[in-house]
Amino acid sequence: MVPLTAAPFGRVLTAMVTPFDAGGLVDLAAAARLAEHLVESGHDGLVISGTTGESPTVSDVEQDALLRAVVEAVGDRATIVAGVGSFDTAHSIHLAAAAAAAGADGLLAVTPYYSKPPQAGIAAHFEAIADTTELPLMLYDIPGRTGVKITAETLARAAEHEHIVAVKEASGDLYAGTWLLRSTDLAIYSGDDTLNLAWLAVGAVGVVSVVGHLAGRRYGDIIAAVDAGDLETARKIDRSLLPVVRAIMTRTQGAIMVKAALQLQGHLSNRHVRMPLVPATEEQVAELESDLIAADLLEGTAE
Repeated sequence: MVPLTAAPFGRVLTAMVTPFDAGGLVDLAAAARLAEHLVESGHDGLVISGTTGESPTVSDVEQDALLRAVVEAVGDRATIVAGVGSFDTAHSIHLAAAAAAAGADGLLAVTPYYSKPPQAGIAAHFEAIADTTELPLMLYDIPGRTGVKITAETLARAAEHEHIVAVKEASGDLYAGTWLLRSTDLAIYSGDDTLNLAWLAVGAVGVVSVVGHLAGRRYGDIIAAVDAGDLETARKIDRSLLPVVRAIMTRTQGAIMVKAALQLQGHLSNRHVRMPLVPATEEQVAELESDLIAADLLEGTAE
């Protein structure tokens, strides 16, 4: 079993969606209920206001209220990580300070996107955020969204900062990740549901998942099996989840499909998203329903 100190944010985390009401406002009561459901369904951590939480279209004031509602609901039972990523370092610093004041246990910062800063700028950006509070910081490497990968040299520099303790890996580069584990003390969390088992097999301590909204216990079972060296069991569970991973992660944006899935399961009253995202179509929902049935993830079936 991986010691708790080696998994600074827990083992099974979900990048939680942000519920909206019929008028398009953030639904704080629904968020609290969803957070409680997730904690009761195998999660020991939640990431609030990440990309899946539609952070680009949720205002700072809304993000603060959302974080406070989740902390109040489950902060004594799970690690609450606040997304503070932005392409503006000053804005990220502001968000980090606000998250600390709201009671977050940790921070998640994505690589600055669109402007494609040089590696020296990326390192300085992360260090500036880490200097803001005493909270532990997880870096998020997802070049498919940001346009730039965090290099090994930048990660080695970041690892020297006492508050930078982990990386959410969504680069798909297992080889580079293995070198990272060899050369630094940074913990790796899989940030790509299509590669969760692969990342765990090379040494990731846990997952920050989207599919985890629906399968927290199963991801916990995969982690336990890998810890025990039982790859046969880990593979079996992982394969049972393939239909839902396909449904959520490969057809359109993950937040769109996971909200539809949560509505099908009865955990959200609607599947509203904010533009430029658009809700899942009836055809997409029908296909999703079939995949959830195939993965035994609809109400009345075993998770």
